[in-house]
Amino acid sequence: MLRKQTRERREFLYRKSIEDREKTIASKKRSLKDAVDENKSIPTNLRKDALTLHKTLDWEDEGGEGVTSHIDDEYQLAGVDDPRILITTSRNPSARLKQFAKEVKLIFPTSQRINRGNYKKLSLTEACIDQKITDLIILKEHRGVPDGMIVSHLPHGPTAYYTLYNTVMRHDIPNLGTVSEQYPHLIFHNFTTRHGERAKSILKYLFPVPKEESRRVITFANTDDYISFRHHVYKSVDGRIQLKEVGPRFEMFLYRIILGTFENETSADVEWQHARFLRTAKKRKFLSDV
Repeated sequence: MLRKQTRERREFLYRKSIEDREKTIASKKRSLKDAVDENKSIPTNLRKDALTLHKTLDWEDEGGEGVTSHIDDEYQLAGVDDPRILITTSRNPSARLKQFAKEVKLIFPTSQRINRGNYKKLSLTEACIDQKITDLIILKEHRGVPDGMIVSHLPHGPTAYYTLYNTVMRHDIPNLGTVSEQYPHLIFHNFTTRHGERAKSILKYLFPVPKEESRRVITFANTDDYISFRHHVYKSVDGRIQLKEVGPRFEMFLYRIILGTFENETSADVEWQHARFLRTAKKRKFLSDV
């Protein structure tokens, strides 16, 4: 089993390694075609390869239907099969973190929760893959306050690391509503950059496809790279929509994405990481253009 996983992972990384090269060639083709169509001079950086590129222009997939990426391999069954999510915690969780894990389980309709126990990272991941789990969520804490979440897509990744802020549990929210078991509709706001689309896809594929009559809504709203999570149910009264918050609520800050699973965090390739110590770190926005 371990040898098979290693081979599949190696094949996946190989496909990822040639993806950037294919994107570069496709970009050069588009630039050359635009120059020819608009009767402009060929860009200087393309003149050396212009003849070779011109011969393959007729074979370019202009509609993009045949263009694939490592993301297509990662989420190839999205929308076909419902995700199977396992939720657990760090070692020796406090009572508050255990309660938060129970509330997070209510967010994902197709999830289950287990106690971490003595599971090591590798054993936990192998058990999840063996049971056909598609995503592993690990919750962390600091002095009883939930402050971290790891979302690892199985069997090859990616794995996203979030810091949690301003966590409010369900029982701390006044006039609390009842959690529905319907598959929720999703609202994503202000994920406009390439990194924003990547962050959006990681969160989106944690949820199954909802039915049209579902009255449950989950919102991920990005402001200055801080993602606000809100959970509501709604109903129509006299033609007006009334929202009822059902919790929990928190803010998420994405600081790292790796091309691997949870147990490979030190050896896997880093797809993106927030560079917090740069002088421009406070000014730059990675998930949106504004």
